Parts: sequence; structure tokens; C-alpha cells
Amino acid sequence: MFGLDKLKDFKKNAEEAKQRLDSITVEGVAGSDLVKVVCTASKKIVSVDINESVLRTALKPDIDKLVLEAINDAMNQAERVTESEMKGILPNIPGLGI
Repeated sequence: MFGLDKLKDFKKNAEEAKQRLDSITVEGVAGSDLVKVVCTASKKIVSVDINESVLRTALKPDIDKLVLEAINDAMNQAERVTESEMKGILPNIPGLGI
């Protein structure tokens, strides 16, 4: 049975996992590292770095596309880290296949 104690343990573990996710960073890149986006595993953007050569030579739509690709790359990596962290704390609830 999934009792109150287990629910409290789950809540505590979930809070600890959230704190870990807030402290883990991942980097997304695009255009052979010309654009880099760093975000936390909890999907908060920390920084965006666009190489100066891109700013001097590329057109705005191209820069926009590179930034978007780097953000998506970072978010995908953050999602993988989050899934990995959450696997360890999700309770085994019969019938849910978790």
C-alpha cells in the first residue's frame, strides 16, 4: 500500500531532486560551437554565447536559427538529465508501469 510515510518520503526525495536539477548545468551548441546555450537541468537558461564572427558575418535569420538550435539542444540534454534523476525517486506504484 502507498501510505502517508511513503508519500512524505516521495515529497522529500522530489524536493531534493529539484535542488539537484537546479544545480546541474548542460550546454547546447549549434553551428560547430558558434552558438552555445547553458541551462540548468530544470530548464532555466543561464547564458547564451554567440561567437563574434557569427555576429559580423551572418544574417539575423541565420543567427536566430543557430540560437534556436542551441536552445533546443540544451533543453533536450536537460530533459535527459531530469529523466535520469526522476527514475531514482519515483515510487513503484503497481499497475502504472513506472
